[in-house]
Amino acid sequence: MPQQRIKRLYLIPILSKALDIFELLESENKPFTLEAIFQRSQISKTSIYRILKTFVHRGYVAQTSDGSYRLVSRPRKIRFGFAAESAEMPFSEEVTSSLKAAAASSGVELLIRDNRYDAETALRNAKEFVSEGVDLVIEFQIEERVAPLIAHTIATAGIPLIAVDIPHPSSVYFGVDNFQVGFEAGELLARHAIHNWKGRADWVLGLDVAEAGTFVQSRISGAFEGVRSLLPELSQSAYLRLDGRGMRQTSAQVIGDFLQRHARTDRILIAAATDTSALGALQSIREANREKYVAIVGQDCIPEVLEELRQGKGPLIGSVSHQAETYGPRLIQLGVTLLRGHTVPPYNYVQHKVITRGTVPEQ
Repeated sequence: MPQQRIKRLYLIPILSKALDIFELLESENKPFTLEAIFQRSQISKTSIYRILKTFVHRGYVAQTSDGSYRLVSRPRKIRFGFAAESAEMPFSEEVTSSLKAAAASSGVELLIRDNRYDAETALRNAKEFVSEGVDLVIEFQIEERVAPLIAHTIATAGIPLIAVDIPHPSSVYFGVDNFQVGFEAGELLARHAIHNWKGRADWVLGLDVAEAGTFVQSRISGAFEGVRSLLPELSQSAYLRLDGRGMRQTSAQVIGDFLQRHARTDRILIAAATDTSALGALQSIREANREKYVAIVGQDCIPEVLEELRQGKGPLIGSVSHQAETYGPRLIQLGVTLLRGHTVPPYNYVQHKVITRGTVPEQ
């Protein structure tokens, strides 16, 4: 009669002992001393000690003040929903990159959606975050008109909301002090006119973002005040807002139309609400060969603008850095603070810095 072959079990003895201890702590749901675990398991004390210390190190077990060990419930990973402004906007992409890195280093799960610079898409993304049960939403979208509905959708689900750059009702604001960054851009433009045109300027144009609402439009209000602070004699009629929508081609179109209507000798200062708008203005100015009597200052310090500044010539004379690389760490910290029930300021401003040809960092 042939001998029956015994089936081999591929087991790891020390892992089996660790699971025995884990199951013991789980079944009793009370603290155990090392001695008590030894009595119940008959595993060597040396092995028990090393297994318990490993569990403590990994966060599965806690050691009480009297030296006993108890199982702890490990909290699930915090999940944040981030709705980015648009993958086609360089500043938005820099913010997204910063937030991804900060979430990864903090152990926060980050769900990302693209608002595509579109109100309906932003609202749809907000609804998806609610259905997915995220713990907190970070909203970066451009249209003020849809902000109340987005905020209502998220608040009704009991989810905290942080609004980036565009305030939303019942949310915590995070972003720049729009009036101040505009004011400093205006001062830079005025100094250019003083140093290069003997304080003369025929036009001060503000490339605005109408759909963003008054809060973001205060960048242009601030820029106008910045110019006035140094060029007080300039006529009120010289100041003109144009809606560039924060976008390159729209800005190029409105500036191109303006140049066609005005003399080539007009001295023009342009404050752009975004660097993308500033680049659109630059495009039209170069196409019209009007660079000599134009100066532009943007906002955001995106890479293409920094490269323009490094060239050391042309009408683009500066930009205000909103330091996108700091957004991620601060947003994650702000979100975790909110979820822990701590009070946070309603407005959380980022640091900014004016960058010119003389101060642009090396690559």
